Amino acid sequence: MRQSAPRNAGRSPEDRSAGSADAGGRGSAARPPGSGSPTEGVPEVRTPSGGASAAGAVPVETLANDVRQGNRRALAKAITLVESTRADHQASAQRLLELLLPATGSAVRVGITGVPGVGKSTFIEAFGLFLIGQGKRVAVLAVDPSSARSGGSILGDKTRMARLSAAPEAFIRPSPSAGSLGGVTRRTREALLVCEAAGYDVVLVETVGVGQSEVAVASMVDFFLVLMLAGAGDELQGIKKGILELADALAVNKADGDNVRKAERAAAEYRGALRLFRHSSPSWDPPVVTVSGLEEKGMDTIWSIVERHRTKLSETGELAQKRREQRQAWLWSMLDEGLKRHFLARDDVKHLLPEVEADVASARITPTEGARRLLALLGGDGEGGIDSPRTTRRARLA
Repeated sequence: MRQSAPRNAGRSPEDRSAGSADAGGRGSAARPPGSGSPTEGVPEVRTPSGGASAAGAVPVETLANDVRQGNRRALAKAITLVESTRADHQASAQRLLELLLPATGSAVRVGITGVPGVGKSTFIEAFGLFLIGQGKRVAVLAVDPSSARSGGSILGDKTRMARLSAAPEAFIRPSPSAGSLGGVTRRTREALLVCEAAGYDVVLVETVGVGQSEVAVASMVDFFLVLMLAGAGDELQGIKKGILELADALAVNKADGDNVRKAERAAAEYRGALRLFRHSSPSWDPPVVTVSGLEEKGMDTIWSIVERHRTKLSETGELAQKRREQRQAWLWSMLDEGLKRHFLARDDVKHLLPEVEADVASARITPTEGARRLLALLGGDGEGGIDSPRTTRRARLA
């Protein structure tokens, strides 16, 4: 356990460039969260008022200091706290994040996605070990699909990344998706900030499968890598457009053995397809490469691309602007979530909702009419309520 001054001390938050490498060890990998309730294993954290929010009182200030000092046990406790859904835990979590915020922003944030079976975990383990060899500390936020019964993780990323889990410079945190959009947990952004405050140089965010998850993960990272398969067939055609529009790079994985030539042909096809799309950054053209997570080939190429992308976007100011926009999107995401939660907690909504749901399910009324009736409980006829989010956002941008 490292007790020296934190690497990020004294730096301004969020918009700073990547911090320098620091390869000190930190003991064994942290234990993943339990598969029980969302608050299982949450440490007792003493709130600013002096009260305690769970069992084994730890002042928020002490927990924040331990995280900044690189204490892995404190890091695991902090992430468990921010993932908790209990109101008292969330109050402590937000205070904790306020204390940690000045130490965040220096890590390289990389999102990694791909279709099931593309070899994400094998690639991440190989990539993480390569980065450690380069003197980096690596945190992996691996979002697992949730069990419908217990809510716990199913795939068990730590068992699928055994070598990386054993590395003292790595921290792997599997988190159950709990049914959230695209497998990206609602607290993944906050867990990312905690890892940055603990001094990790690179934070990798792995998502479940492919679908709407790309939008969610792309909204919280600097670089978005999409892993592809060679010869996957026409069943992938429907998702390729969305991937190509969001990706900062494509990597055709499993380019090993007899599959090398297929992977090279697939990469050439994707390069041609990319010419048909305009990337979100005018100063960056997404490259397409072949890699092998199994044979650990191409990891240096991927890291070179990430560094080149970061340098280019930092020079043009796009990286700082991107992070500002991500924080604004995060704000509105939390507002949308909070408004829905408060709306559903109203007594009049609880009384009317079952009736409206039954009418919609039996096709007696349209979903739009059902929403109008529920929103009318807020005042007016409900029409403004349906359109107000879009209208309000357009008004803000005007």
